[in-house]
Amino acid sequence: MTKKISILIVDDEESVRDSLYSWFIEDGYRVENAENANKALTMLESDSFDIILADIKMPGMDGLEMLRRIKLLKTDSIVIIMTAFATVDTAVQALKDGAFDYVTKPFDPDDLSHLIRNATRQISLKEENENLKKKVVSLENVEDMIGSSDQMKKVLKDIESVAQSNSSVVITGESGTGKELVARAIHSNSTRKFFPLVSVHCGALTESLLESELFGHEKGAFTGAMFNRKGRFEMADNGTIFLDEIATISTKMQIDLLRVLESKKFIRVGGNKEISSDFRVICATNRDLKGMVEKGIFREDLYYRLNVVNIYVPPLRERIEDIPMLVDYFIKKYCTSMNLQPVSIDSAALKRLEEFNFPGNVRELENMIERAIVVGNGKKISLRDLPLEKSIISNSIESLEDLEKTHILQILNKYSWNISRAAKALKVDRVTLYNKISKYGLKSAD
Repeated sequence: MTKKISILIVDDEESVRDSLYSWFIEDGYRVENAENANKALTMLESDSFDIILADIKMPGMDGLEMLRRIKLLKTDSIVIIMTAFATVDTAVQALKDGAFDYVTKPFDPDDLSHLIRNATRQISLKEENENLKKKVVSLENVEDMIGSSDQMKKVLKDIESVAQSNSSVVITGESGTGKELVARAIHSNSTRKFFPLVSVHCGALTESLLESELFGHEKGAFTGAMFNRKGRFEMADNGTIFLDEIATISTKMQIDLLRVLESKKFIRVGGNKEISSDFRVICATNRDLKGMVEKGIFREDLYYRLNVVNIYVPPLRERIEDIPMLVDYFIKKYCTSMNLQPVSIDSAALKRLEEFNFPGNVRELENMIERAIVVGNGKKISLRDLPLEKSIISNSIESLEDLEKTHILQILNKYSWNISRAAKALKVDRVTLYNKISKYGLKSAD
């Protein structure tokens, strides 16, 4: 314990108050006295005490009534009842009303000191537990969300405002902007933070696999189902489920998802038992869900069920002022993980990064810095260490869409239109790449 334990003695007998005061002061505690329950409650309005010793028999309000009122105040005080007329009934009632223990008069100094030490130990354990919880939260907090731009300040403010609610959230933004980090920050600042955050990448699974992944399955439900398996909704009970690339799910899955969100109940694939789960849902997408609703591709009722709160994560090109801070963060991160001495970046290389379009956003910047640290020689990252294609930042290209279109086409041609390899190089998933190809009408030269 780093603080001095405080004790409030409540007894109508002055001799008892004086004796206990002297004992506890000598033992190093901070001690105050009150001659009745009303005065004690008044003192508690402006001061707090770790331990309260209260006599059960006092004029006016007795010790048990005072105990009940203290509990209504929702203080963390430990209350010990004192009595000269101990009976089983009074002891049981005191403990039922929330007393830590009770002690009979006349007091044995050693017994009383032992009781106070036990109470102090409980206070210490509670303090250690709170400190541990804070440390656990910090591991999953917003430390990776780097930036001081107005755009990032708005994102952080949105996270703060929505975290404590149970409302569904849709996080929008381009690939690589950090939408999953936003989801983790919401979860770790919510009342569900000590329960699981379960992530599902909807775009990476077929309809049947996604159904099994979300709802689970029973043994024998399909070929290869050798055992019962919990679904992600079940795993997320009391926690949060994060559905990434929500726009890619099929019409059937949209209907199934809507039903689960409305009832918080579902049935495993191949099963017949209804399972309940209390979860919060957070979704992410890099597509225009509202536009998909207008085109009839995405269900309107599901859209409004999910999109209670929307958080937009800006692309890196819209917050260029954050690039130096991000570069510094990634340099420290990878130098530490590789057991290397810290390096710096020269001004020409940093300037080029600030001019670069970053179609892959923060994820692409992180990849560049990691590569530069691996391939670079010396204590400073130079321009030659950065994989920047000069043609990508040609002065003949003005619009951001043209820039993205040109870059994607270059990567596709580089990998002979192998979608998997091109998507990996671009740091996006295959579905996103297919959508970009369709959007820009890109075609192979072969």
